[in-house]
Amino acid sequence: MTTLFYISLGLYAAALLAQLAGVLAKKEGPKKLAWALFVLGLLAHIAYFAWRGVVAQRLPLSSQFEFSCGFALGVALVLLVARTRVNADRIAAAGMASVALLMLYASRQNMEIRELMPALRSFWFDFHIGAAVFSYSTFLVAGCVSLRYVLQYRKGESPDSLRMKRLEYISYRLVALGFLLLTAVIVIGAVWAEAAWSAYWTWDPKEVWALITWIIYAVYLHLRLRREKSDLFLCWYVILAIPAFLFTFAGVNKLIPGLHSYA
Repeated sequence: MTTLFYISLGLYAAALLAQLAGVLAKKEGPKKLAWALFVLGLLAHIAYFAWRGVVAQRLPLSSQFEFSCGFALGVALVLLVARTRVNADRIAAAGMASVALLMLYASRQNMEIRELMPALRSFWFDFHIGAAVFSYSTFLVAGCVSLRYVLQYRKGESPDSLRMKRLEYISYRLVALGFLLLTAVIVIGAVWAEAAWSAYWTWDPKEVWALITWIIYAVYLHLRLRREKSDLFLCWYVILAIPAFLFTFAGVNKLIPGLHSYA
């Protein structure tokens, strides 16, 4: 099973290198190879994730390793879906790099399959953790799309061009979806916390940073809906917001121990 994980990691890394080669050489062949390798990596990743779930007899998202692996899988799936809707070659390099780096980070964590802590043995576990995975995944892909917008702007492309408008709109839609999922994470977490710890909110560091992340993206949506800021400003905002959910994902566990330190 561990071998399958590293095969997936290797295929993702090879896909990233092929994509970069295609971008630098301005050739389509390496880019097509990159997507073929990426899909193979995703299939191996799904097989690994399913296998681990069968062995663990639960959704494999309870440890830092498992969540990192699931996070990478979520980003890969969102990126692949994006490719079916738009020309994802524009965001492929950043997206593939994100997946490869998340898998690399996961490989540095404890891969041991452990029993769920009593507090995690709940009906809410799958919904709470699953929503968190896809919330972070959509935020990260939105950041990749926004980065592409900024790079195109710096190359001199007009903000009024159809491609630039579409990039900004895709970023907005991804953030909106991620925000909806993060809202579900917080609400479900509060209900679960009341059942597990007899309190809807305990000001645990993970809870606090999830709320901070929620507020950051709520401000973005407010600015986007009021249309008082330029598309460039909004795309920069989405890029600069990335550290917020990444710190909620990994930094809190490492630096601020709390009730969620097992996650």
